[in-house]
Amino acid sequence: MSIGHIRAGDSLTVYVVALREGARLPERMSEGAVGFDLFACLEEECVIAPGERKCIPTGIAIEVPPGWEAQIRPRSGLALLHGVTVLNAPGTIDNDFRGEIQVLLVNLGDAPFRARHGDRIAQLIFAPFFTPKLEFAKSLSPSHRQGKGFGSTGI
Repeated sequence: MSIGHIRAGDSLTVYVVALREGARLPERMSEGAVGFDLFACLEEECVIAPGERKCIPTGIAIEVPPGWEAQIRPRSGLALLHGVTVLNAPGTIDNDFRGEIQVLLVNLGDAPFRARHGDRIAQLIFAPFFTPKLEFAKSLSPSHRQGKGFGSTGI
């Protein structure tokens, strides 16, 4: 498979710029990890009350290569232990965005959640994408499901 000039098995370089003092480079926590943990870059603790959502800065900007996107996904430990997740999961970082990565966290738990500087708040995943040509058509080819939607294949 080839995405632009990158082929399967090649390494991919993503440039990261620290925008704030104390910003950390995203980090894979195990050799088999797909995601890079993102760290909160905060001057003071940020409390997210139950039902509340807040953007948590990471202090970094990245340059995603053409043909790729970056996705911000929840950390399973935060979801399990605190009921905290990424509200717009997965959040997409387009390859032409150069601003600070911020993570939109929501607290679905029962207690206030305290985000502190250096906390691991989300995962950053890189994925190739394709941009298809879209066209209007008079009809679509038939399928077994046709227009059956939510729950139509069983629960």
